[in-house]
Amino acid sequence: MLAIKSICIGGGGSLGHVIAAALSNKGYVVNLWTGHPAKWQSEITVNDLNGQTFKGALHTVSSRAEETVAVSDMLLLCVPGFMIEQMLREAKPYVRPGMPVGSVVCSNGFFWIARHILGAAAGLFGFQRVPYICRITEYGKSAMIKGYKSQLKISVCPDAKADMLADMFSQVFETPTYPLGHYLEATLTNSNPLLHPARIFGMLSRETTDSFDKEFLFYEQWDDYSSEVLIRCDSELQRIIGKLPVDRTEIPCILDYYESADAASLTRKIRSITAFKGIKMSMIRKADTYRIDYSNRYFTEDIPFGLLIIKSVAVAMKVETPYIDKVLLWMQNKMQKEYLTASALRGKDLSGSGIVQNFGIHTVEQLKGLY
Repeated sequence: MLAIKSICIGGGGSLGHVIAAALSNKGYVVNLWTGHPAKWQSEITVNDLNGQTFKGALHTVSSRAEETVAVSDMLLLCVPGFMIEQMLREAKPYVRPGMPVGSVVCSNGFFWIARHILGAAAGLFGFQRVPYICRITEYGKSAMIKGYKSQLKISVCPDAKADMLADMFSQVFETPTYPLGHYLEATLTNSNPLLHPARIFGMLSRETTDSFDKEFLFYEQWDDYSSEVLIRCDSELQRIIGKLPVDRTEIPCILDYYESADAASLTRKIRSITAFKGIKMSMIRKADTYRIDYSNRYFTEDIPFGLLIIKSVAVAMKVETPYIDKVLLWMQNKMQKEYLTASALRGKDLSGSGIVQNFGIHTVEQLKGLY
């Protein structure tokens, strides 16, 4: 039986705000581990688009693992991929046997990073998709939920505690949460790692400038070319999934997930999603000109800790991904990074990514046998 009374939330982003409040609202003691503790109030207020409000109290707010992780029964990371390795190294001395350690996002390589740092005996869990689409209203004080999921999927390794954790988060998020059969079902997703790069490539790759006279709406101006790019990248992901010991129904193709038949209907569907309304492409304004912000998480997260991870799994499995390569090569050029040379994982910037090869996984056997 899991005896979880106190939970450490690692990270103070939008999901950290909302999940901390949700946990406290359900009676858990919440300790927040953040790099900016002085900016936080002791109570977080969360509103949603339906006019509902809930509040949550923070017991401890600190930048030190010994003051947050050490006094908690669970650690849940709500941070970008580039922060996971360092945070787990800092947390390791305070992770006790049997203490669940998880991530709200797993497509960033969480499972192999955590196993590499914490060891094979560590109890790990992670979500296939985030429980909320949310935004910070006032840092350290309030946040807004823009959209909910109808259900959630969670992977637990080893799986002995899967049902208990699924039940726990079903209650916390007030959303049915189901355990997955394999950690790769939470790791390989056609959500942000495909969705964002495909849209950016579709939106910008045919442009001859990085400066524009207006801001772009990321989803409401979605076009058929972006849909075509997404479908082609997803088809390569599906070929990878088809060679792994996973339940393919847990990672449906992008057309099935969005209940669409082709690029045109996928465009209409994405444009219509209420939670996506008002989200803009990250751009920097200077006078009357808007320039693409290549330091935004669409690039710094969704490439080295997203699409590139899918590519690295394909390399381990000897599966070719020509269209994913095309998107990666264009994106890395804009980022002034080198991950691929031609279509090979030989770039000088690979050490700053979450690819499987960085954590000792080079073959499909190692990938399958991780848990």
